[in-house]
Amino acid sequence: MKTKNRWLIALSAISIHLSIGSAYAYSVFQNPISQQVGWESTQISLAFTIAIFFLGLSAAFFGPFVEKNGPRKSALLAATLFSTGTIGSGVAVAFESLPLFLLFYGAIGGIGLGLGYISPVSTLVKWFPDRRGLATGMAVFGFGAGALIASPVAANLIDIVGIEATFYILGSVYLTLMTLGALYIARPPEGWLPDGMKSAEKEEKSTSQSDLAQLTAKEAIKTRRFWMLWVMMFINISVGIMLISVASPMAQETVGMSAIAAASMVGIMGLFNGGGRIVWSSASDYIGRSRLLIIFFAIQFTAFLILPAVHQAIIFQLLIFIVISIYGGGFAVLPAFIGDLFGTKQLGAIHGLLLTSWSMAGVVGPMTVSFIYETFGVYTPTFYLFAVLLGVAFVTSIFMYKNIQALQKEKESTLVEAEAV
Repeated sequence: MKTKNRWLIALSAISIHLSIGSAYAYSVFQNPISQQVGWESTQISLAFTIAIFFLGLSAAFFGPFVEKNGPRKSALLAATLFSTGTIGSGVAVAFESLPLFLLFYGAIGGIGLGLGYISPVSTLVKWFPDRRGLATGMAVFGFGAGALIASPVAANLIDIVGIEATFYILGSVYLTLMTLGALYIARPPEGWLPDGMKSAEKEEKSTSQSDLAQLTAKEAIKTRRFWMLWVMMFINISVGIMLISVASPMAQETVGMSAIAAASMVGIMGLFNGGGRIVWSSASDYIGRSRLLIIFFAIQFTAFLILPAVHQAIIFQLLIFIVISIYGGGFAVLPAFIGDLFGTKQLGAIHGLLLTSWSMAGVVGPMTVSFIYETFGVYTPTFYLFAVLLGVAFVTSIFMYKNIQALQKEKESTLVEAEAV
């Protein structure tokens, strides 16, 4: 049987993530739905919050399902759920039923989001043992860039055919793209290696040196490094989602940008969100994932201390773009880092458990900044509060690095003793 092309496997993963990444274009629907149906903005926003919440929960719940049934069945189920959620949203708008809309877009679509997010990732890590960071970066780049394609397409469709038909059309397109991706994606054959790797012994030696262990999800969750990684992801995602949720009004109020300029900034943030996933994850293959996280939080901590004193729009935007690139980069680095820390034995299941940090951050980040602004009437205290959190993440990243170094030395000494015997 002919071995599949790993670059086409990567393209299949990207097609799945581009489709589910359209969720980041949700704001395009808010005003049209509010004007047509009369729902409050907070009611419409609730659907997106529910979707992100279910994304994290379903990623954790379906992790073992992905490991057991493989990426094809998992991605096909994700395609069915996500497209059903999108098409059902159109039905809900047609009937002007908010509970139905929250059910389809929030719950059903959110479950499809989570399952679709984790389905291809562990498979890509196995196809790219030589470039884990690049592989996972390519996949989640699709998720970050999905909104760049979906936003203008959805906006034009709404003007031409209306909200309901837009949901029907997009749902059908997502079903097609995700199904095509799912039908090609598969795990590599047992013992498969890319051409650049000379022998199975070399790969085994490389894996033993880079992977700290081969753990199941149940074993991984009992380790300190699992929870340190969870804390770091929670803080990184909270910071990013907080900025995304209030980027436009924050820019207008903090540095006096016009509404049009702020809207342009939001669009460019999407580019940095997507681009950061490729750049940072590729860099992690060379400088190491644990070192990269230390750099991540050092940069963000510094940026959040500087932001309250910034009054120039250009400097403000530059700092925001850097932070958002790290937000995207964190998602891209995570699956490869899981492979380093826990091996690829149950990478999908462990990835799903760690994505519960996304569920929590998706609620905590936006709610915190909203509460602070309502209480103080300015965004400045937000920067200081999140700077403290980033300080905690920075310290955690150092502890993680030291923990990994200690475990590697312990592993090396064990191997030396075994060879001596």
